Amino acid sequence: MSEGKSLQAFSQPSELLREAIRIVEAVLFASHEPLSLKQLRLYINEDLDIHDVMEHIHRDYSARGVNLTKVDNGYAFRTASDLGFLLRSEREVTKKLSKAALETLAIIAYHQPVTRTEIEEIRGVAMSRGTLDLLMEADFVKPGRRRETPGRPLTYVTTVSFLDHFGLERIADLPGLKELKDAGLLENLAQNISVQEELALTQQKDQDDN
Repeated sequence: MSEGKSLQAFSQPSELLREAIRIVEAVLFASHEPLSLKQLRLYINEDLDIHDVMEHIHRDYSARGVNLTKVDNGYAFRTASDLGFLLRSEREVTKKLSKAALETLAIIAYHQPVTRTEIEEIRGVAMSRGTLDLLMEADFVKPGRRRETPGRPLTYVTTVSFLDHFGLERIADLPGLKELKDAGLLENLAQNISVQEELALTQQKDQDDN
């Protein structure tokens, strides 16, 4: 779409576009989770561009108490960032985590995908059996793929709800992630995992040859 056409659409939205904006607003407010453009497109006239609809909504809500926010690959209405402090105490009560759970969550967020054993190695202490269950119950963590190492241990990763709760669009937006990578802390774990997987493949090949 040309710049001139886009500006005209913003200044004089058609009746069809206005109705699509109302529909998408209603769908987003009613949804309990972020919705993708593909999902939202199903609710509007096929002659309309969903991107135009989202641009109008984003502009209309930019100065309000709630903003249209991108979360992972979806969109949702969320409290404006400068008003977040008003709800912070309530959110802390509803999803209050222990120190051990917070440490575990931070490790998973920065090192994912990571196994239970790797979490314990990073923390330096054994992990309570219920810690991961608590994080999964809070919908911050979910099981990931299995490692290609002996025993094929399960890994853990963060969820879209984790991004949503902490106001992140993607994992790369985690504070200090770049600094951790620059210091080689994340790469060291990745290299260790790579060595373990290579060893497992070698052992499997030896077993197959025998």
